[in-house]
Amino acid sequence: MYAIVDIETTGSYAAANGITEICIHIFDGQSVVERYETLINPGQPIPYFIQAMTGISNQMVAGAPPFKEVAERVYELLKDKIFIAHNVSFDYSFIKAHLKDAGFDLNTKKLCTVRLSRKIFPGFPSYSLGKLCQSLGIPVYDRHRAGGDTEATVKVFRLLLQHDREQHIEKSLRRNSKEAILPPNVPKEHFDQLPYTPGVYYFHNEKGKVVYVGKANNIRYRVNSHFSNNSQGRQKQHFMQHVHRISYQSCGTELMACILESTEIKKIWPVFNTSQKKWEDVYGIYLFEDQNGYLRLGIDKNRKRLNPVCTFHYIVDGHAMIRKLIRDFQLCPKLCFLQKDIGPCGGIEEGSCRGACEQIEKPGSYNQRVKQAVATLSSRPSFAILDKGLGEDDRSCILVLEGVFYGMGYIPADCPADNPETLKEMLTNYRENSFIRNLVQGYAARYPDKITWL
Repeated sequence: MYAIVDIETTGSYAAANGITEICIHIFDGQSVVERYETLINPGQPIPYFIQAMTGISNQMVAGAPPFKEVAERVYELLKDKIFIAHNVSFDYSFIKAHLKDAGFDLNTKKLCTVRLSRKIFPGFPSYSLGKLCQSLGIPVYDRHRAGGDTEATVKVFRLLLQHDREQHIEKSLRRNSKEAILPPNVPKEHFDQLPYTPGVYYFHNEKGKVVYVGKANNIRYRVNSHFSNNSQGRQKQHFMQHVHRISYQSCGTELMACILESTEIKKIWPVFNTSQKKWEDVYGIYLFEDQNGYLRLGIDKNRKRLNPVCTFHYIVDGHAMIRKLIRDFQLCPKLCFLQKDIGPCGGIEEGSCRGACEQIEKPGSYNQRVKQAVATLSSRPSFAILDKGLGEDDRSCILVLEGVFYGMGYIPADCPADNPETLKEMLTNYRENSFIRNLVQGYAARYPDKITWL
């Protein structure tokens, strides 16, 4: 049995919006055997533009039951049926969220009439419910009301059943099928082509414009997670409504994917990316002298009237840099605030600290090494990060020249990486930004074994 459903809501995503109307038709494949329809009081005002579109006003729902009063009835109708809707992820996400708030856990198989229509009736100019019905010769009454749209969806699904010669419906219901979770306008073939490798993926809208750029250590798993999670938030519904195509670019390592993602976001400025559009360094390493005369390095949030030795967006990158300085210059973990307990200094036990924290080593000699460490932070070294490539015959190379990120790419596995000019000829030049600079410098501090100094 099928439950064909349509709802009207106060907005586009379930986390912050309510249901104003619901209609459920129980369909046996031939005819509708049961109907349920009611207005719902959403518990919040209906925006004016939605009132104009649906015809449902605040006055109409003022005396309607809240969803919790009808939740048990809705759950009993849906719990053992195949849930069908036009853009099923939208309706299902709202109903599942509202049922959960009422104490019911809905888990059913789903079918999307948008996706099925694209497969069974290819070539139509549009697959919106109104345009699809027009192409199929189905009259539609009470458009944008739950009852009218549900009735139209029933007629569409009946035709889908009749014309499904390649058993797309049966295939969509299989456990491993991704048909029910993908955006309605994304062909499954686009998802199936995604590799299990690091790289960058692009979500395109109906006109082909990139609306989101993401990076991943495993492209297919990451893209799948955008659509398969139970998020009721705005971003997922934006993806479900606006994404029509997925493309990708493989990278040798996740670090390269992070760099490429940042570059692409700055270049394309996708509408649904927000995190790197206003990127700024949040933390800094500060140098000061304590009451005993020892120079100390510490990490703190950036402050307007203080000048940090260097800055970072992520505090973990600052910690990595401090640990590198401790290791390279035999500094004290306690005087660098990495060890904050009152126990014995771990650096003394390991042989890296000469006892400045216990005033065994005098300030003069210790401070000289601190100054040398700080000098390396302001120096501008050249180096290459060498790592896995796209295949066995190459390796990835990220090039930094005099402290500035130059670019990245791939070089032959047997090619020496000791000549900057030779590397520049084989690599793609990219524009540096603060995110990439911190990313590369932090990575170099954490993985010194992958660095070739030039």
